[in-house]
Amino acid sequence: MDPRVTTLNDRPVRAGAKYVLYWMQMNRRARSNHALEHAAAQANRLGLPLLVYEGLTYRYPYASDRLHAFLLEGVPETVRRLRARGIGYVFYLRRRESDPGDVLYRISGDAAMVVADDYPVFVAARHNANVPGRIGVRYDVVESTCVVPAALFDKKEYGAYTLRPKLRRVLPEWMRPVERVPVEHPWTGPVPAFHTEVTESNARGLAAECDIDHSVKPSICFTGGAIQAEARLRAFLESDLKRYERDRNEPAAHATSNLSPWLHFGHISALEVALAARLHASENGLPGEGFLEELIVRRELAYNHARLAADPASLDSLPQWARATLDKQRAVSREFLYTPEEFETARTHDALWNACQTELLLRGKIHGYYRMYWGKKIIEWSASPEEALETMVRLNDRYALDGRDPNGYTNILWCFGLHDRPWQERPVFGMVRTMTLGGMKRKTGVDAYLREIAWLAVQ
Repeated sequence: MDPRVTTLNDRPVRAGAKYVLYWMQMNRRARSNHALEHAAAQANRLGLPLLVYEGLTYRYPYASDRLHAFLLEGVPETVRRLRARGIGYVFYLRRRESDPGDVLYRISGDAAMVVADDYPVFVAARHNANVPGRIGVRYDVVESTCVVPAALFDKKEYGAYTLRPKLRRVLPEWMRPVERVPVEHPWTGPVPAFHTEVTESNARGLAAECDIDHSVKPSICFTGGAIQAEARLRAFLESDLKRYERDRNEPAAHATSNLSPWLHFGHISALEVALAARLHASENGLPGEGFLEELIVRRELAYNHARLAADPASLDSLPQWARATLDKQRAVSREFLYTPEEFETARTHDALWNACQTELLLRGKIHGYYRMYWGKKIIEWSASPEEALETMVRLNDRYALDGRDPNGYTNILWCFGLHDRPWQERPVFGMVRTMTLGGMKRKTGVDAYLREIAWLAVQ
């Protein structure tokens, strides 16, 4: 039995159906995708073609030009790769309230079964909770976001130190390429009337037509799609992996992979990245363990939290010591207090924090090390832990291309003590770890980063 696959209802496979339907919600790619290959295998077993359905609605939380454009930019290459394998494809863009909202149910009406992506947070999690009971046919979900199937670990881990040995024991079994299933019955069906043709030239224009937040503009430096993701991976391996261990916590050095936007949108798989990094490091005598630690251990720790916490973005998910120590500090006076609007528009007294927020506004991503500082200071300058959490989640989900993600929620809660240990007690934080501007100046090139972000802001 494949631990990546779960059947979420007790409905039968439909007899006399026209195809197997793969609802591509999160793993929006045509290769290194366990869900796609499971769907192809099921189609072969049933003697049917495979149809992939990808949709985008105006109504998901924080829908904006930035998120819409990045997702739409990935569609053309996905179409090309699927069609080259004989797989059908349909895309539906729901632009406004008056557009039909039942397209999935229409298209599943001729499906023998539905395969979807298993994902523990945001709208995909809601869909997988609500749709299987209404779809009328068998509904399988397949997890293809982690290198090691997340279902293998059914206990919530305390931290990387408890998950790491478990991953290492089974990693050799799962560190292998996804086997491509030959499509035995190529798609020859018509394109439905509701299909939206997405091209490289019209992707951003389509986003502009939707009833979404047009004030959050597309990223100034990240473009969606498998081609862009694969190009970034090659550049990282060829230029940056050799200095990753030394410079990864130096934002101005740009030594990290910056792959998280494409990983979040599923345009590239963590498994594909891990295999490529391991091979490149081995062939070139480079250290690769530090990068694989972040990509596999730390990332899959986040998925473990998201899967097993009652609410992965709640302070209730913190360890007891962290909740207790933060509660003890509630009455402590804060030297600075900022409103949500002041945080959002980068108007604090701290030039480094303002630069981090400006990077989020412009690029749609903050360097991981400075993102920790960004979060810690929001805690320090908010009236309560709850207010700080609300601000962090809202800003990250609204502006970050890698937001609305297990990694994002886990990294935010890390700022409050998740997956960490008690430290020396201090005002506001109690025994939760603090980060200071002085520490950032000692450890990183703050001035170089400030110059870079100031330059970006006037372009």
